[in-house]
Amino acid sequence: MVLFVFFAGQPVFAGTLTVATYNVKNYTLESRMADGEYKKEYPKPESEKDALRAVIKAIGADVLALQEMGPQPFLDELQRDLRSDGVDYPYGIVLDAQDADRHLAVLSKRPFVSVGRHTDLSFSYFDEQDFVKRGLLEVRVPAGAIGAPPADDEVVTIFVVHLKSRYTDRPDDPESAIRRTSEAEAVRDRVLKVFPDRAKARFLLVGDCNDTRANRPLRALSRRGDTLIADILPAGDTRGEVWTLFWAKQDTYSRFDHILVSPGLRDAVVGGAAWIYDGPQVMQASDHRPVVVRLEIADKK
Repeated sequence: MVLFVFFAGQPVFAGTLTVATYNVKNYTLESRMADGEYKKEYPKPESEKDALRAVIKAIGADVLALQEMGPQPFLDELQRDLRSDGVDYPYGIVLDAQDADRHLAVLSKRPFVSVGRHTDLSFSYFDEQDFVKRGLLEVRVPAGAIGAPPADDEVVTIFVVHLKSRYTDRPDDPESAIRRTSEAEAVRDRVLKVFPDRAKARFLLVGDCNDTRANRPLRALSRRGDTLIADILPAGDTRGEVWTLFWAKQDTYSRFDHILVSPGLRDAVVGGAAWIYDGPQVMQASDHRPVVVRLEIADKK
């Protein structure tokens, strides 16, 4: 990658990185309506897969953080089909956690510097110990030139989450709000353990949080007491609309998908905000719309 030098007193430009988070809606075997009838253990319909690949191609992200991906063979399939469409993501990882059906995954055009699989995140839930159901996936990727070992200030860490849905079978935890908050707190504490110095840390925390920014799970991810962990980036589409999920059953639009950025990476966010993709076929691909951020990484040397 070419390096550009700006005027005195301004940083040397080291690289750009575009990251997207996308709930791909049950890219796995699932009981669902297909061809006008209810089918058990049925794969994501081909029309939805075609639309999904078209959206991914249009976004053009360097790194894709995925939620509701099936086990490894399903990610392998998506990689192959994208490659056939002229979009190559040679690096991929699936996290195997407590949820055997819906996984976190990452596809990347850049090699992984390292991968962290956090499947041991526990918390107390009604006097019992439980685990973050889908775990926490951590990948580190170079934002500078590819081919040489990246310097520390050219590496970006991406944490991927998918917090508990609003479904619950416990009347004492309506919409699973308590569990979702506990999951968020466990994720936050692990991020702080990995990066105790938030001012210098360069990380994104992305995914489907199943909640809006004013509620406790998002507050838990972004702060611990008065301590800022990461900023929740504003995001909108080309019409200024901010929803990422259309819930057909309730006929509602919500913002459940978020990108949070550490204080040490905040200045790298192009335009100071993320954006929500609203192009063709996005509603055929999934009930979620992807959220995208572009970073410009300055060499601090």
